[in-house]
Amino acid sequence: MIESVVTKRLGALPVAAEFLRRLDVAGIVDALCPPDPRAELTHGQVIEVLVTNRLTAPAPLFRVGDWARSWAVAEVFGVEADLLGDDRLARALDAIAPHLDRLAGSVGAAAIAGFGIDVARIHWDMTSMSVHGAYPEAGQDEDYPVVKFGHPKDRRVDLKQVQAGIGVAAYGGVPVFSRVLSGGAGEVSQVVGAIQALKALAGERRLLMVADSKLYSWGNIGALLAAEVDFIAPVPASRIGDEFWAGLDLQQAAPVDYTAEREEHLPPEQRGHYRVLQDIQRIPGPRKRDPVLQVRRILVHSTGNAAGQRQARTKRLAKATAELEKVQRGAGGRYYNAAEKLAARVGVIAKTRRVASCLRTEIGTDEEGRPTLAWHFDEQVLAAEAAADGWYALITSRPIEQATPAQVLLDYKGQGDAERRYGDFKGPLAVTPVFVQHNRRVAALVQVICLALLVFCLIERQVRQALERDGDGTMPGIYPGRRRVRPTGRMILHHLGELQLRIRGATDPPTLILSQVVQVDLLDLLGLDVRRPRWLQT
Repeated sequence: MIESVVTKRLGALPVAAEFLRRLDVAGIVDALCPPDPRAELTHGQVIEVLVTNRLTAPAPLFRVGDWARSWAVAEVFGVEADLLGDDRLARALDAIAPHLDRLAGSVGAAAIAGFGIDVARIHWDMTSMSVHGAYPEAGQDEDYPVVKFGHPKDRRVDLKQVQAGIGVAAYGGVPVFSRVLSGGAGEVSQVVGAIQALKALAGERRLLMVADSKLYSWGNIGALLAAEVDFIAPVPASRIGDEFWAGLDLQQAAPVDYTAEREEHLPPEQRGHYRVLQDIQRIPGPRKRDPVLQVRRILVHSTGNAAGQRQARTKRLAKATAELEKVQRGAGGRYYNAAEKLAARVGVIAKTRRVASCLRTEIGTDEEGRPTLAWHFDEQVLAAEAAADGWYALITSRPIEQATPAQVLLDYKGQGDAERRYGDFKGPLAVTPVFVQHNRRVAALVQVICLALLVFCLIERQVRQALERDGDGTMPGIYPGRRRVRPTGRMILHHLGELQLRIRGATDPPTLILSQVVQVDLLDLLGLDVRRPRWLQT
C-alpha cells in the first residue's frame, strides 16, 4: 500500500493566526472595505495573509503565492495559494489605502482593549524606508503619502523614500499606533497630528507623550500645552552652549537610582551614574508678538555619556592632529604649493574631524614665498567642551508634584523602545527595500508591515509576561548553552519557524512535527495547545 504524505512548513502561522483573530484584523478591514459578494476572498483575509507573510518569510508580492504553497497557509487560514496572485494582493492594498489611519486606530484600540495595554505613556518616533523605482511626483496620487527624496535614516540618499511614525506603549514596547507619511515630511511638523491620534487612543486618561528632539519647537509645545497632553523631550544640543554646562556644579545635582539594563551584570563601580538638576526653559515664538512659553527643564548628567564623549573627542583630535601634521609637512610642496590649496585641505579636515570650533590656523609664506601652515587647538574651547561632557537637557510639562526630576529621567529612558522597534521593523519584517507600482500601494504595504510589527511585539510581550508570572522572566533553550535569557520576538519566531505539519490524507488529521523542546515551551507560553490544534481549518 502506498500512502501519500505531504509535509508543509508550519512555523509561526498558528501563532500569527491566533493574534490576528484576537485583534479582529480581518473583521476591521472588511468593515472598512466591504468585500465583493462574488469574490472568493475578502480583503480582510488577504491582509491577514500578507501580515503573516511578513512575520514568517517576507516575500515580494509576486512570490507570496509560492510561499503559501510551501507553507501551511491553506490549513491554518483556509486560503488557497492559487488565490494569492499579485493582482489580488494589489487589489487588497488598493482597498485599504483610503482607510489607513482608521485601520491603524481601530487595530490599535483592539490591542489596547484585548491585551490590556497601558497607554498612559507613549513614545513617539519616526523612521524612513527607501523605495526602489523612479516614482515621478507628477504620476503620484497626492491624496496618499508621496514617495520623494528626504533625509533617509539608512543614508541611501540615492533612493526616494516614505516615512512611518509609530507610538510605542511604554510597558511592553508595543506599537499601538502607526502612521505612513510622505518621504519629504518634516518630523517637527508631524507631532501635532500624532498628538491628536494618540490622545484619541488614550481616551479619558491623561497622556504622557515621550519623543525625540524633533518635538522641540514653539508650535509643537504650544499645541501640546493647549491639548493638555503631558510630554517629555530632549532639548537639541545646539540650543544650549558649552559655557552654560561649564557653569553648573555637579555636586549640587541629585543622584538618580537607575541602572541601564545592559550594565546590570557589572559591579557597581563600573556602572554609569546619573545626576539631575532642574530650572526653566523659555521658548520664544517665531514672531515678536508670540508669547514666550515656559516649561520645566531637567539637566541630566551621565557618567557613561561623559566617558563616551571624552573618548570620542580624544579620537577626533588624534586623527585631526595626524592629518594636520601631514599637511604641515607638505606645505609648499607638490600638492600644497598655494595658500588656497592649504586652506581648502585644512577646511576639509576641520569639517570631517569635527574640530572646527577649536582649531586655530595661520597660513603664511616663508622667505622663498612658499606657503606655510601653523596650527593649534584652543585649550579654552576644549576645556569648555570637556566641562559639558555627559550633560543633556529634557523638557517636560509635568509639574514637580506629579514627577520629580529623577522620575522625568526614568520616564524618558523608555524612548529606546521606540527606536528598538524600528530595528524589528527593518530587520525580521524586511520593510526595505520596497517596490510596488504606485505610491498608494507603497503606503498600504508599509501599513501592513506596521500591523505585522504590532503582532510581532504582542507575541514577545505575551511570552515575557507568562515567564514573569511563573519566575524571573527568563527561560533556557533560546540560545546555545542553555543559559537563561529573556526571549525576544526574533528568537521566538526563529524557533517556531522550524515547526512542520505532516498531512496524510483527507480522513487523517494533520500531525504537528516538533524538533525542539523549546518549541513546546513557547507554544505553551503563547496559549496554543499542540494536542488540540483549534487553529487548523481542515
